[in-house]
Formats: sequence, C-alpha cells, structure tokens
Amino acid sequence: MTTISTPPSNTLDSISSITLSMDKQTSSPSSSKPHHQQSLDDPPPPLTKSLTPTSPDSHHSTAAIELPNLLYLSFNQDSGCFAAGTDRGFRIFNCDPFREIFRRDYDTGGGIGVVQMLFRCNILALVGGGPDPQYPLNKVMIWDDHQSRCIGELSFRSEVKSVRLRRDRIVVILAQKIYVYNFADLKLLQQIDTFTNPKGLCEVSHLAGSMVLVCPGLRKGEIRVEHYSSKQTKFINAHDSRIKCLALTHDGRLLATASRKGTLVRIFNTLDGLLLQEVRRGSDKADIYSLAFSATAERLAVSSDRGTVHVFNLKVDYGQSAIESSQTPSEHINTTPSVVSHLSFMKVVLPKYFSSEWSVARIHLNEGLQYVVGFGHQKNTVVILGMDGSFYRCEFNPVGGGEMSVVETHNFLKPDETFS
Repeated sequence: MTTISTPPSNTLDSISSITLSMDKQTSSPSSSKPHHQQSLDDPPPPLTKSLTPTSPDSHHSTAAIELPNLLYLSFNQDSGCFAAGTDRGFRIFNCDPFREIFRRDYDTGGGIGVVQMLFRCNILALVGGGPDPQYPLNKVMIWDDHQSRCIGELSFRSEVKSVRLRRDRIVVILAQKIYVYNFADLKLLQQIDTFTNPKGLCEVSHLAGSMVLVCPGLRKGEIRVEHYSSKQTKFINAHDSRIKCLALTHDGRLLATASRKGTLVRIFNTLDGLLLQEVRRGSDKADIYSLAFSATAERLAVSSDRGTVHVFNLKVDYGQSAIESSQTPSEHINTTPSVVSHLSFMKVVLPKYFSSEWSVARIHLNEGLQYVVGFGHQKNTVVILGMDGSFYRCEFNPVGGGEMSVVETHNFLKPDETFS
C-alpha cells in the first residue's frame, strides 16, 4: 500500500491525507497507475458479474431478525440500479426487473451514510454514517467489491456530505467546499467554495467527454456551473431563497432547481444561464426531496414531503440549445403538451400562480416520508424509492395525464415480500 500525505496549506485546508491501495505490480517504481484505473479504462462490467450475488438463503435468514435502518438511497447514473446505505452496511438492487443483487452487512459497526455507484461496475464510494459508522464521517472510501477491499481513500478535516462519481472524476462535497479529483490517481484537480451546503448538493454530467458540474454558488439562491471543456464558470441567480434541490441532464446542458419554498421548479440552459421553463409543484410550501430528468429530457419528475411525485412535460427542444439558436425559449416546443391553468389567458391581470405550468401526472404516497425518484427504463414509467424501504414502479399517461398507476411494489428491506 502506498500512502501520499498532503501537508496542510491554505489551498488544501480541508484535506489531511490521500491513500492509494495498489497491487504488487502497480506499486512497483516502474508503474504509476493504481489498480483501480484498469477497471475504469474498460467498459464497466455488468453488476451481476462484478458483485457477488445474494444467496437464496440470505433473504430467509433476514426475515426473522430486525430490519436495518435506512440511512441513504441513491440511483446509479442511468437509474437502472440503486444503492441503499443502512446502519449495518449497504445493498445494491436492480430496478428492472426488480431484484437484490448484492448486500454487505458488517459484523461490527456497519453504518454507511453515503454509497455511490459507478454505473454498473464493482467500484463504489462509501462514507460512514449512523450511530455506529463503519468508516469515519470525514473519509471517502473507494471500494472495489470484486476484490472486497478499499483501493483508495480520501480524508478530510470535516464531515463529507456527499460524493459524485464519473468514470474519470471523483467529486467530494463538504459543507462549504467541493473537491474534484482525477479518478486514476486521486490527484486533486480543483476546489470550489460554496454557500453553506448541509445536504451536499452537487451534480455532474455523466456522458463521456468533458464534465459539467453544478453546485451552490457563494450567495443564497445562486448556482455555479463549471464547464470544463471551455474552462468557463457561469453563475445563475436561480432563486431568491436557498437552493433546496437540483438536477442535471446526462450531458449537462439542462439544469433543474428548487428552492426552500418548494412551489416552483425552474429549468435553465447551463451554457448561457437562460431560464427556459418554470413549472409549479403546488401553492403550499414543501420540501423538495428529489428532481430527475428523463433520459431524453422530455420530462421532469419531482418528489416532496407532501408525499407526492409529479411528472412535468418539458417544452425545451433538446436537439438545439438556446445559445445555438436565435429562437426564444417559447419557440422551442415539442409535440407533447404542457398542462397550464385554464385561467392563463388572464395572466396579465392575475397572479403568476394562474399561468403556471402544472404537472401532467402525479401520485400521492405517504406524506412526510422522503422519496427519491427516477425515470424507469420502460416507456412512461417512474421508479420511486422510499426511506421506509418502499419500491414503486408507476406508469403515467404522457398526454392524458392524471393519476399514475402503480404496476409494481416491493419492500426492498425484505426482498421476498411485496410492499404493503
């Protein structure tokens, strides 16, 4: 094992050490590549081949014991899988068809407060959490489950709030700083100062090529956009109040934001900061827990503490960005209609509420429960994950709208059982 210690300095004031774990071949003086770079140069192997499958008897053995407490939920980059961090370890699930692929429960400690997948490969980013954390809260462990060991470690002087992964980058989010690392050698590439960010808000584009990163700026309601291809930084005054949630399309061209009020969600072009569309979740204040674009950016899903998940049709022409066209955003309208208040013809004299664009489909689940939402791989479906262990696959009518229909439910803490 090779350890690289970083001396304290003004520019690296939150980093205490970086550890790279290498095999015997790569740790030799003639080679500078850590072992985990090899798994990133090639296409990620299917998760079912990289991670040890759950044995059939494991479900039955857990049925009679107390269920773990969920600490964290996240989809992978294409929403085809999701990861659950618990007070005992972590679990990986496939969405379609739904099945538990792998779990790791620790004998001692075990709390995992953050678990991020790298598409469907065996590389995970782990951070401890809960009353008895498996790892310190100020460390990011790069775990290779094929080798069943940590192959990299990043240590900080304050708690890690979140992590984002690309094939070429690791992004670590602290309360007021963000660090961007090269995945191959864990070299620090950039540090970003942010407004107070207790939820670890930050998103990165996932397509191959240059990265786009969005995060809170230095002022309340401000978004910072980093375009690494052009080496440009853009600031967007998205809201008057603090940013509560944000999402980014796979290619980084569209950004969705919600503030603490939780009534409106705004969609921006990240290239020029132009506001393209504004949709209304409701009139009452709500905490927005999750925002998700569909793969084609035709739709946006929103979940809140009201127990609702809304799906909005977007009118953005995704084939041509606003900065590349002389047309106004209102001219970039696809054939899928938006849902607008019937009183919109009076928007000149009535409050903006009446001219807002409303969701085309919705579902009401349990109020007060946190849900994470993503679009399913089947057409016109969303997958909803609840912090009570609930898994819902719902289908919606993109034209007629109305209430979504639940087509599949499970309790993923008890994979053999349907959620009730």
